[in-house]
Amino acid sequence: MNCKQAGLFLSGATLLLSLPACNGIFEDIYDMPTSETGNEYGFIVVDEKTRRGRIYIDATDYTEWHYIDLQGKRVTTTPVGDAAPETWDFAIHRYDTKTNGAEVWESSASVFDDLPALGIVSEEQWIADEWTTDRITVDMSQMMDGVILYAEDYWNPCLSRWLDVNTSTMPPVYTLSGKIYLLRLNNGTYAALRLTNFMNDAAIKGYMTIDYLYPVE
Repeated sequence: MNCKQAGLFLSGATLLLSLPACNGIFEDIYDMPTSETGNEYGFIVVDEKTRRGRIYIDATDYTEWHYIDLQGKRVTTTPVGDAAPETWDFAIHRYDTKTNGAEVWESSASVFDDLPALGIVSEEQWIADEWTTDRITVDMSQMMDGVILYAEDYWNPCLSRWLDVNTSTMPPVYTLSGKIYLLRLNNGTYAALRLTNFMNDAAIKGYMTIDYLYPVE
């Protein structure tokens, strides 16, 4: 899986909504951006000495993947369905994630200094990407008619646990795991990621702040 391509797959999902359709009640469902933040995006903090940094991504658009190259310190954004860039390590679509042939382990640590030694992770604990047809939402404009459109693509079920979105209530409940996720990349190196926020200063959801340690030694 050096370069994964996402083919658009349209399917419908029936949603049972019992809430009245009054103004503002579905704001947390759509979470569409309403203002500009003026914040800088990409690798906004890079400390080569400690190998740590911070990535800030505008992932509010359901039709985009954001591909992160940790070594090159680059973020490349492409439409869903387009080819991935030549070099990347992991990617973000809204709160969904996928990797470039990597495997992921969820640690119990919440700070990088508490990460255990790499050797304690058994082989069966590493989680690879899986193919999905009903995870990558690309169009919610017909949601009130019971239709959501999805893209067919790879998705990592472990790394995507960094944010739980509970849609059993309205508005949905968002819960950060606060945990550090270790990635065993396809080039033999390791990276550690922690999602620290999923909103901007205006509380608009979809703005992802990711702290990283790379390479993990």
